[in-house]
Amino acid sequence: MIASYQGRCQARVDTALQQLLRPQLDELARLYEAMRYSVMNGGKRIRPLLVYGACEALGGDLANADGAACAVELIHAYSLVHDDLPAMDDDDLRRGQPTTHKAFDEACAILAGDGLQALAFSALSDATLGQLGDSTRLQMVRALAQGAGAAGMVGGQAIDLGSVGMKLDQAALEQMHRHKTGALIEASVVLGALASERARPDDLKALKTYARAVGLAFQVQDDILDVESDTATLGKRQGADIARDKPTYPALLGLEAAKAYAEELRDQALHALRPFSASAEPLRELARYIVERRS
Repeated sequence: MIASYQGRCQARVDTALQQLLRPQLDELARLYEAMRYSVMNGGKRIRPLLVYGACEALGGDLANADGAACAVELIHAYSLVHDDLPAMDDDDLRRGQPTTHKAFDEACAILAGDGLQALAFSALSDATLGQLGDSTRLQMVRALAQGAGAAGMVGGQAIDLGSVGMKLDQAALEQMHRHKTGALIEASVVLGALASERARPDDLKALKTYARAVGLAFQVQDDILDVESDTATLGKRQGADIARDKPTYPALLGLEAAKAYAEELRDQALHALRPFSASAEPLRELARYIVERRS
């Protein structure tokens, strides 16, 4: 089921992203080329899938979630462009292709990331990407800003860079990843729920519990794959975290215990969805997929 759902949602968000990534001036052609390269070079589109899944779980119209789906993917893409820069993780490979600063240059990559971040918020306010009330849009802008900014993803990246070579305990490691990876995943689910315009407080509480569990499970599985997979399958350099002496779950817990923890988090996510009907099945399948994926 998840492959079919993923295919439909990917096609939907990619069509909208293509529209957003059209250059406004001839002089900006190279900048937009770098932006498109960073966004349209593959990717599983997990965050847009979570947006659509949360909207669908509450009986919303997926057309009203298109802006949010674009926004979270644009933020994710910008974060990868900047993460890969020499001053950050200094990576040469992303999704099996040269990273943006290698395909273009560092200055262009920085500007492309900046442009993608701003475009994400523009997408949330774009009336062609969903018929939503102004109050709903303001809530969505706030949720994305919190998930992407210093209180969320960017803060987690700062903690990550400051933790290289350190031995973190599990609580500190989870604090880092609930920001770096989990905050944008939680924002994706919240944005989808808000786009339905049907979310009650109890719904949001349950969906946030789900999102926190899958967000952490995603990172645990990433750490496992960094040990078990290979560069060709991952599309990025295998063993990069080990080479940089970054704290990871397999290093802290051991590989088998890390796998068990990922499965425990998946089960927590599924438990959080118990109040929801079959309309939440895509979210359930995503929780399973996040732990079972091999790349």
